[in-house]
Amino acid sequence: MPDIKVKNIYHMLSYAFQALREAGFDNVASEDFDSIHDLFAAILARGVGMQVKRGLYRDYIQKEEALAGLRGQIEVAETIKQHTQSQGRLVCSYDEFSPDSPHNQALKSVMLLLLRHGDVKPENKKALGRLLLYFAGVTDVAPATIRWHALKCHRNNASYRMLLGICRLTVKGLLLTTEAGMHKLAAWLQDEEMHRLYERFVLSYYSRHHPEFLPKAAFIDWDIPDDEKSVYLPVMKSDITLQSRDRRLIIDTKYYRRTKIIKAMAKGVRPRPALIELAKSIEPSLKETNPE
Repeated sequence: MPDIKVKNIYHMLSYAFQALREAGFDNVASEDFDSIHDLFAAILARGVGMQVKRGLYRDYIQKEEALAGLRGQIEVAETIKQHTQSQGRLVCSYDEFSPDSPHNQALKSVMLLLLRHGDVKPENKKALGRLLLYFAGVTDVAPATIRWHALKCHRNNASYRMLLGICRLTVKGLLLTTEAGMHKLAAWLQDEEMHRLYERFVLSYYSRHHPEFLPKAAFIDWDIPDDEKSVYLPVMKSDITLQSRDRRLIIDTKYYRRTKIIKAMAKGVRPRPALIELAKSIEPSLKETNPE
């Protein structure tokens, strides 16, 4: 039976990443998923497939090796250290325009992670396997070593923004490491990443449907005189701020794995019948317990 919570994740992602509302992802929107791994695999299969047709992003990658001819800059110290001159070679460093960029390394790493450790349908596994053939010249890197903050998107690789967002969510929200150092994927996103996604979803929702309120994550000034402000005062930044001519609304988004109602029922506290039905619709497996 398809998991309604996984479907909700897709709807939040479609607001957080505008690319998911474009042509090419229609099949993903209408498909049912039994696990969040399969959802992420399907999105990457479609997205990376479209990126392969456009061409993988290439960047200048610095390399250093001993060559028989001159290329780039001669590394004199390394040439002497490695005694390559006796072999008629010079150690040179040069820039090569290559698809082996950190962006493609991140994509390959997460596709392999979902392929090997994810609860993914056979058809999506096959799709990822076919796409990995185009990444033969891309270095394998461990998911935990990816420096996400260093992966910048600009005009030349703007189509990577959503793909890297899904990859980051997979690693930061699902990746677990066992005591033996093996990789394992959690069945659901960790609370911190769910909170970040939910916050981004709410902001994107208002930006799309109510731009007249100028939604943004605004900084809030302390209501004290400037001469009394201190560098030790914490920075106040709202999750979401909505502004009209005469009103300002600050939204503080929160995500809880289990609501207070569900926690209370698990402890044997009996809320009103309407709240019980609501809690069971959120968590169908929930059973009421009688207090001792």
